[in-house]
Amino acid sequence: MIKPLTFFSVLALLVCGALVHGAVTQRWGIFVPDTELNDRLHALEVRLGDWLPTEVPTEMPLNERSTATSRRYQSPSGRTVVVSFISGIPGSVATHTPDVCYPGSGYKTLREPRKEPFALPDGRECVAYVADFEKKSQTKLDRVRVRWAWTTDGVWIAPDRPRWLFAGQLRSPMLYKVYIATTLPDAPGEAATEDDAATKAFVAAAWAQYSAAFGR
Repeated sequence: MIKPLTFFSVLALLVCGALVHGAVTQRWGIFVPDTELNDRLHALEVRLGDWLPTEVPTEMPLNERSTATSRRYQSPSGRTVVVSFISGIPGSVATHTPDVCYPGSGYKTLREPRKEPFALPDGRECVAYVADFEKKSQTKLDRVRVRWAWTTDGVWIAPDRPRWLFAGQLRSPMLYKVYIATTLPDAPGEAATEDDAATKAFVAAAWAQYSAAFGR
């Protein structure tokens, strides 16, 4: 026979576990997401000079209760950038990073993810991951540099263990993630190419404008 103390201890653990899981997945409705902010962020189009946006279908895998919006931006000179914005519960948005998804789609990793610090126009320090990938076919060589970072409030971060970090932020019902994919010129082997001035300017504008959309 189970002793009363043991029984109630086990019951308490089960109840606490259910409450935490329910809060993380928002099943109990304890924390209400800001739907107006979420809609505003998904509708955002990065504005910079003559770059023109076109909404495109997103091809990235999505977990439970998360949403993605992707836009392709093209400059008059032919440069192309794809920006994807993902929002949802922290447990979903913290996963499926490019360093896993791209190799899973047949890409070779040219440069492993590294952290890239940058500053917003108001002086706040942020950091994003950046990595380079390459995919060859009989008719095409696709080389791409991908940057990604997360935020809950407009300050972009690139934690070492995002899934564990964001799982503990129960007071933030929504987590946001941005991917910025820029094309790299064809180059042999593992050659690393620095971004040109126009690409750097667009990347900086994207981080700044998504951050400003939080109203900070």
